[in-house]
Amino acid sequence: MTMWGIVPAAGRGSRIQPLAFSKELLPVGSRADGGIERPCAVSEYLIERMVRGGADRICFIISPGKSDIMEYFGASYGSTPIVYVVQQQPVGLCDAVFSADPVVDGDSPVAIGLPDTVWFPEDGLAALPNELLSFLLFPVQRPEFFDAVVLDGDRVREIQVKQPKPSSNWIWGAFKMPGHVFQELRQLWLARQGTDEYFGTLVNAYLAQGGQATAVKAGQAYVDVGTLHGYRAAMSLLAEIRDRSTPADGETPLRSHNSGAGELIQHLVQT
Repeated sequence: MTMWGIVPAAGRGSRIQPLAFSKELLPVGSRADGGIERPCAVSEYLIERMVRGGADRICFIISPGKSDIMEYFGASYGSTPIVYVVQQQPVGLCDAVFSADPVVDGDSPVAIGLPDTVWFPEDGLAALPNELLSFLLFPVQRPEFFDAVVLDGDRVREIQVKQPKPSSNWIWGAFKMPGHVFQELRQLWLARQGTDEYFGTLVNAYLAQGGQATAVKAGQAYVDVGTLHGYRAAMSLLAEIRDRSTPADGETPLRSHNSGAGELIQHLVQT
């Protein structure tokens, strides 16, 4: 079964400007390429996680001025084909995601993530079911900077979009849905005149009319690299993971980071 990974990359990246290139190409950490270490663009982390989660095709949503993304990735990421859809105006996440409508077919699952984030575990998307709208959740200290997900068991009751005092410290970092739910959400968004900029408000409307969504608390660490503070946090996180890939006896796994507030949380804690 085909699975699309949708990468919304049309935003201006105003929080981390000035840059001489698209923010999705910001070098964060490094990777081995043919035995040679080279810089790694931040968006590569998301693509790698999508492929690990089952995606066999990638769709980048870009704006007209982001041809450098096409030049960087070309037609594929390894053996995974990449296509590009142009969003004429960067007017929000919903508009970007639904710009992929021409390539989403049938009931095949679709995975969506943010290309200026780094999160762990790498195979987190594999924990999400294919048959309904599902969110991969991460715990953070300052959820008011993100979309907090309120649960009833594992069922999503509400998404609190950047609220000052959210009732949950679990935020979504990526999500998945079958093709027919993608179309239902798109039709709902169109019926609401495209007024939903954030995906969370659209999901709330979807739930209010009887839709269902689930969430999995499988996330361990999450960094938003869209700010200078977040960039520093991501570099520290990757360095810590590299240096401590095998925790010593008595240590706990990595905890989350909240880079929206520019805070780097201690993520290996002695018990």
